[in-house]
Amino acid sequence: MSLQNQTITVVGAGLAGSECAFQLAEMGHNVVLYEMRGQRMTPAHKTSGFAELVCSNSFGSTTDYSAPGQLKWEAEKMGSLILAAGREANVPAGMALGVDRERFSAAITKILENHPRIEIRREVVQSLDDIPRPAVIATGPLTDEPLAMSMRKHFDDEFMYFYDAIAPVIETDSINKYVAFKADRWGKGNRDYYNCGLNKEQYFNLINEIKAARKVEPKEFEKTPYFESCMPVEAIVERGDQTLRFGPMSPKGITNPFSGQKYFAVVQLRQENKEATAYNMVGFQTKMAYGEQTRVFRMIPGLENAEFLKLGSIHRNLYIQSPKKLTDVLSSRKDEWLFFAGQITGVEGYFDSTCIGLLVANFVNDKVRGRAISKPPRESAMGSLLNAITEDNDHFQPTNINFSLFPRVELPAKSKNDKQMKREMQLSRAKTALSEWLSLKGGNHPLENLNLPG
Repeated sequence: MSLQNQTITVVGAGLAGSECAFQLAEMGHNVVLYEMRGQRMTPAHKTSGFAELVCSNSFGSTTDYSAPGQLKWEAEKMGSLILAAGREANVPAGMALGVDRERFSAAITKILENHPRIEIRREVVQSLDDIPRPAVIATGPLTDEPLAMSMRKHFDDEFMYFYDAIAPVIETDSINKYVAFKADRWGKGNRDYYNCGLNKEQYFNLINEIKAARKVEPKEFEKTPYFESCMPVEAIVERGDQTLRFGPMSPKGITNPFSGQKYFAVVQLRQENKEATAYNMVGFQTKMAYGEQTRVFRMIPGLENAEFLKLGSIHRNLYIQSPKKLTDVLSSRKDEWLFFAGQITGVEGYFDSTCIGLLVANFVNDKVRGRAISKPPRESAMGSLLNAITEDNDHFQPTNINFSLFPRVELPAKSKNDKQMKREMQLSRAKTALSEWLSLKGGNHPLENLNLPG
């Protein structure tokens, strides 16, 4: 069956939904895009703008030798709007893609609102039964409760929940520049991060205060797990007093360029906006009470008089057991015209979520036009991420792109332990496979001359 002339409904204008709606419209389809913010807010969002970034302002590594970098390379080849807008709104972040949240969201909002084939509806969708097919649900981990309950019923009461936490943002002028210093790890980059160094005594004093601080943790959340890469500092500390030193407070590769001093631990601050008037505390998601956050974080050298523009918070998210409830092209096993995209499918991270929205747009386009759905090759980063959330798995956990998701490569016997060679081979194979797939598909291409506001 072909529904070539049918309008496509996308619910949710976050990263995945915005990407998906844009791609479908660019493919020639009429799209109705629903977004409830403006009528009803989530516990974490602050604006009604599309593609608002909540937890941090980083899309992760852009290096050509990393798995996240490969995912961005592939998304660029497929014409990702989110990637193009992110680069336009970039702020210094070393080898990562950091973006100015407000400019980025404003650009995406303006593009989608002005697209001739996209109709925006600022309405609350309460049930899957209310949504015309074909449809893409990209409501994210903070799906409104009535719709979440409708989805839960659709999936036979099998839903998963997890915690997510947000890091504080600090006014730049309140950072003590005589103590905090600009540097990037191993001297790479352009000294984009402020670094607050701690000696051993300062570090353990901080750890003790983090453990003793009053926490905000509603009882209903007590048995809900965290995303591994977005854990609050308190949960990290529970694994051991020195755990933070091997995570967000790692001092490796950091040297004070003025004194040559090295530190027992380091807190890094990443630029939050274009004007550099705000910095966020990298990896310092927290569930401490607001007053406690201010008191404890001002113990960090360089932040003695920090003014917090936004304090950390915690909220509950949800995701689908995709391997059991969705097909290998992310449609419901109960309804072939009902697709799901983004973080709700079990991917972790801003850009990974975006890429699932990009893929689902391609899947829906194929299906609506009555042709076999073409999936990205397994060797590619796109294909590896898709496989990770759809392959049979009794212990499914959300994931982001990493080298363990790529198919194995066979190294020569004398090089079997050469990790760098293995990764180079995986990346080379991924680029070749993705390029060949796009060539055969005759599909998307890098966005050029896109009028991005800001």
